[in-house]
Amino acid sequence: MQATTMIKGAILGLSLLACSVQAAVSAEEAAKLGTSLTPMGAQKEGNADGTIPAWNGGLQPGAAHVENGFLSDPFPNDKPLFVISAANAEQYKDKLTAGQLAMFKRYPDSYRMPVFQTRRTAASPQSVYDAVKQSAVSTQETNDGNGLANFTSHYYAFPIPKNGVEVVWNHMTRYRGTNQHRETVQATPQTNGSYNTINFVEDVAYPQMLKDADAAQSSNVLFYYKQQVTAPARLAGNVLLVHETIDQVKEPRLAWIYNAGQRRVRRAPQVAYDGPGTAADGLRTADDLDMYNGAPDRYQWKLLGKKEMYIPYNNYRLWSTKLKYDDILKAGHINPDLTRYELHRVWVVEATLKPNERHIYATRRMYIDEDTWSIVATDQYDGRGQLWRVGEGFQVNDYEQGIAVYAVQSLNDLIAGRYIAMGLLNEARKGPQFGVSSSQTDFTPAALRNAGIR
Repeated sequence: MQATTMIKGAILGLSLLACSVQAAVSAEEAAKLGTSLTPMGAQKEGNADGTIPAWNGGLQPGAAHVENGFLSDPFPNDKPLFVISAANAEQYKDKLTAGQLAMFKRYPDSYRMPVFQTRRTAASPQSVYDAVKQSAVSTQETNDGNGLANFTSHYYAFPIPKNGVEVVWNHMTRYRGTNQHRETVQATPQTNGSYNTINFVEDVAYPQMLKDADAAQSSNVLFYYKQQVTAPARLAGNVLLVHETIDQVKEPRLAWIYNAGQRRVRRAPQVAYDGPGTAADGLRTADDLDMYNGAPDRYQWKLLGKKEMYIPYNNYRLWSTKLKYDDILKAGHINPDLTRYELHRVWVVEATLKPNERHIYATRRMYIDEDTWSIVATDQYDGRGQLWRVGEGFQVNDYEQGIAVYAVQSLNDLIAGRYIAMGLLNEARKGPQFGVSSSQTDFTPAALRNAGIR
């Protein structure tokens, strides 16, 4: 009887373990990657009426001229097929986000969406495609979806997702290239369009690409991030350091700030969830950066399905070094004449705040491009159910690195009539540098003081 009881207990324990770790997909299902599906898990075929073409491999290195690290537009002669405005938005509403429709109402005389031919430009290195296949059969949800088990491939945890949180994990674990160094600008225009810029120097590195990474120390780290403010003078020298952990419930994000005025390093637990964004004038939260980032534990995630929608895509013109920030930053929103929208299929995920949890956004709806797993649009609702902030990631496919990036990320506050624009680099001295040789010691609190000298 005692042995029987022990066996039953063992079976129960195994069943509970199975509930806490969700199985990966079968080898048969994973075999669709690169055959009926693209290597990244998107539908390979186009749509029925031909307005979305089949994926044929995307853009490859050399697709257009590169100078000083800046990429040229591979489609310089493309013209808009039509323009969506407040006058005709109703005609296209089934392919528009709630946020886009709200922007037409908020700015009926100036907001518009030039729609171009759909070009499926997404492409990544073969090594990434191989990692995607490995993720499909090995990576599992753990800790109620807040962590990843057997995630040894480093990229795209769930290329054949079964639920909403898995789709969002693909965004957070997407391939971002090799270790990099870049200069970016952030602005928060006033209602009349006037603005000041905040200049950053950013370094990003990945444990698997560090020459001296400690395997045990970095086993739960997705990437390392260092952000130094270089202007204006009142903020210059301040540095933020982040160790982005994978399971942030098990091990919260590690963050430190070096304050140049005080000449001291301190922990920064507020750099998470709805903590204030760096020099953002209260217009974004910590987890608004990169369209969404961080621990998913405060929300219930629901996969609403896949839709054809007009989303910002192939925004090479908006990325051009021929533009000045004055050309882009206008009253109410960025200059719509510089933007490009295309019809693509997106995954739609809705996050609802759990009972007894706290966040300034009670509901968040996210639209994720099927070809790149990048979030390209967000609708953020307050506790009253009112649409509050509208985000758009003006995506560009970097054909040299095989990654999807944002020419700019905008987050519009519909109530305040203001917005924040992040990640601008049009006036930078050089484009993002990849393949930077980095050391784990470069991303320690001890290194912050040296990085922050004015």
